[in-house]
Amino acid sequence: MLSISSPLAAINMAETEQQAGSSPEDDKPPLPISLNFMVPKKEISMVPDMGKWKRSQAYADYMGFILTLNEGVKGKKLTCDYTVSETVEKLLSLLDTLDRWIDETPPVDQPSRFGNKAYRTWYAKLEKEAESLVSAVIPSDRSAAAQEIAVYLKEAVGNSTRIDYGTGHEAAFAAFLCCLCKIGALRVEDQLSIVFKVFDRYLRVMRKLQKTYRMEPAGSQGVWGLDDFQFLPFIWGSSQLIDHPTLEPRHFVDEKVVNEHHQDYMFLECIKFINEMKTGPFAEHSNQLWNISAVPTWSKVNQGLIRMYKAECLEKFPVIQHFKFGSLLSIQPVKP
Repeated sequence: MLSISSPLAAINMAETEQQAGSSPEDDKPPLPISLNFMVPKKEISMVPDMGKWKRSQAYADYMGFILTLNEGVKGKKLTCDYTVSETVEKLLSLLDTLDRWIDETPPVDQPSRFGNKAYRTWYAKLEKEAESLVSAVIPSDRSAAAQEIAVYLKEAVGNSTRIDYGTGHEAAFAAFLCCLCKIGALRVEDQLSIVFKVFDRYLRVMRKLQKTYRMEPAGSQGVWGLDDFQFLPFIWGSSQLIDHPTLEPRHFVDEKVVNEHHQDYMFLECIKFINEMKTGPFAEHSNQLWNISAVPTWSKVNQGLIRMYKAECLEKFPVIQHFKFGSLLSIQPVKP
């Protein structure tokens, strides 16, 4: 089994827990000590730099965040009951804004089928508004962090030069949420709504972007990759299905099962989207997923996907060379 040593400490969510003996008024989490916010920048410019990334505080915090959420959603349906905080509501409203901008920016007529240039117009709006969108989400006494955190939001929606989207962009959105935890805007009790509300809404907006502007998959491995665009919803989605009384991994290749249960499970929602977007036998267009359907338990699927995520995304230079480091996700090595 995965042991996560003090996972909440890994993402500083622990810092946001009410201080012992304090009254609710001073329930404001303390900011990490002496944090000077900065505009994140790239630090991994050559393959040998990858060791610096794997030893960094950013890597530890990022993986801690992913695994904490993985643990939090275990065995739970998307439709279960959970609290939705004011910050989560504000994040949903931010994502609604991005969605509305897609409607306001229809694709243009152009000779090439892929990479519709209207995406650049849409992206320019985000570039211009990102900082004020983030300021509206975070507490006013943390407003100094907006510029730093906004960088991850801009990185999370694809690349405007290449008009592509991939797991590195998805990772930037997870990093964006991790930063919101580190400044105490998101709290321990937000765990379920981070995945089931915010990340789920983000996925819907990304799918709409991908469809509307016919975005290319960034660095896709074709049929040998897990999915053209996403990875995290397969990890968290497989955790949701651990110990399910009837659904086993072999069932997700059955379209009837997918259509019946996709509202409850993120993994099946992803499979449904693949089925809508791709034609031909599932084993041919999604070979890796087809292989995964032969794994006996969801727990084994989940552990395998975490290993695969580290190997195929987080340890791949073409993905990590674009990752940006600041004060919240630091390139500094983990303190011993």
